[in-house]
Amino acid sequence: MNFAERLSRLPGYPLAELPARKRELIARGVDVIDLGAGDADYPPPAEVIETMRQAAGQTALSKYGFQQGNPEFRRAAATWMQRRFGVQFDPVRELLPLLGSKEGLSHLALAILNPGDLAVVPEPGYQAYLGGVLLAGGEPIRYPLTPRTRFLVELEDLGPEMLSRVRLVYLNYPNNPTAAIAPTEYLARVVALCRRHRIVLAYDNPYCDLTFDGYRAPSIFEIPGAREVAIEFFSLSKSFSMTGWRLGWAAGEAQLIQALTRVKSYVDTGPWLAVQQAGAFALDNAERLIAPNLVELARRRDAAVAALRAAGFECETPAATMYLWVPLPDGVLSADFTRLALEEQGVVLLPGSAFGAGGEGFFRVALTVPAERLSEASRRLGLVLRGARAA
Repeated sequence: MNFAERLSRLPGYPLAELPARKRELIARGVDVIDLGAGDADYPPPAEVIETMRQAAGQTALSKYGFQQGNPEFRRAAATWMQRRFGVQFDPVRELLPLLGSKEGLSHLALAILNPGDLAVVPEPGYQAYLGGVLLAGGEPIRYPLTPRTRFLVELEDLGPEMLSRVRLVYLNYPNNPTAAIAPTEYLARVVALCRRHRIVLAYDNPYCDLTFDGYRAPSIFEIPGAREVAIEFFSLSKSFSMTGWRLGWAAGEAQLIQALTRVKSYVDTGPWLAVQQAGAFALDNAERLIAPNLVELARRRDAAVAALRAAGFECETPAATMYLWVPLPDGVLSADFTRLALEEQGVVLLPGSAFGAGGEGFFRVALTVPAERLSEASRRLGLVLRGARAA
């Protein structure tokens, strides 16, 4: 069969083959420790589940929500942003419920890009950015996130001629997979540059509540002038362990929200209204419900960092996210290392190269199992590391 050319431009998705391989190993009796997908093992808050149970029994909430969605969720999202960041948004005109932030991030490119338009995509980065650009017919500029720039996208590196052709920039801080955070001074420079070149800034902020040691992750809208160019994406997946519920939202100036709404009107009918009802409860009680998860994540982070260092890895202690971004010795390819980790030690990791060529030389650890299992996984990875160095 003949398929669209755009399909052939899409790279393989990094998690596509892992579930089947994991099942094979478990069937063989291997003790598998899965640190691959960013999907925490602890459940959503019990009160959110109960709210969802009750909402599921309401016939009115089983109807089409379309893009208007559940007014309670819109209100809760706007109220949460005011409480969390001190920024105000009209819940009707400047917010849009999403089927998780992933679809909004990728659909945005369809609203912004014409064929051949340039879009800046961080690499390593979330594949939804690259996929959205390619499916929209745009041309991605892959910007490598490296220690040289503290894993920040420095748009000035592109030069004025290329920047004049850029229509869209994706940024994600706190960052997946590097766990980097963005200083306010940096964000101010980015906003000023996007305003100067009339570039839309898609700011992906799903990890803003997963912060440690007193660090507070900002909204892009805390930066003066951001409302002129930015659209920000939030998700309930990570903060509330609601990954499979598929619920998030976008916030921004009314014209940007209207453009994304128009695209989505042709491809989906919005999240289930009952899920939005549960999401509204979660956001109204966010500080209380998230606090236990943060304590557990911090414990896991500290245990994993200590164990990885003891096993021979250089590992930074991140101030945010649920990931560790671990460098490999020179000459050790990330795909080879993670394959050996899986086949020889039963530890599931994501190689840096799975997030794009710019991620080579690193692997990602997701803090998605208890601290004791993270320590055991680190011990096993140390064995793989010694073998790789001896080869």
